[in-house]
Amino acid sequence: MTDRGAIAGVDEAGRGPLAGPLVVAAVILDPARPIEGLGDSKALGERRREALFPQILERARGYCIRIIEVERIDAINIFQATMAGMRESLCGLPVPAALARIDGNRLPPDLPCPAEAWVKGDARDAAIGAASILAKVTRDRLMLELDAHWPQYGFARHKGYGTAEHLAALREHGPCPEHRRSFAPVRLCAERDLFG
Repeated sequence: MTDRGAIAGVDEAGRGPLAGPLVVAAVILDPARPIEGLGDSKALGERRREALFPQILERARGYCIRIIEVERIDAINIFQATMAGMRESLCGLPVPAALARIDGNRLPPDLPCPAEAWVKGDARDAAIGAASILAKVTRDRLMLELDAHWPQYGFARHKGYGTAEHLAALREHGPCPEHRRSFAPVRLCAERDLFG
């Protein structure tokens, strides 16, 4: 049975990078167990995000983190992968949400509850902020693991974003299995490798 007060916040990390997974999180906070300092994960320092991460896991009424791998992103495109991850994270909550507040301006289809799109919601709503932190910390940790396997790309430093360092490494080494081949800079490097 759905608790009418159960409002889920949903956010993602990793839409823009050229490599690594997309991570989407949904969180239902517990008003009886407040967490100080929630907000947009990008506006918080890494140390602060890491400190808040276990507090959210411990104090939230429910959370779900979904990892969308590179192969799926390439198969259905980043927008559809984001929509699917948001829907799956909501469906995976241990407490059914009565309402979802989703960061951004688009709502996925076939959600398990009514939903609202909140532009810049991670800075306006604590539950979206909590989801932002779970998604960002999870993704950053995954990128550190990928850096250990593929150190030549510098994933630990740029987390897969298209920095000058990353683009130079792509040109020098070509893409690795963790690169999103559906993204133009990766596709161009792959084509040069194959035909150059």
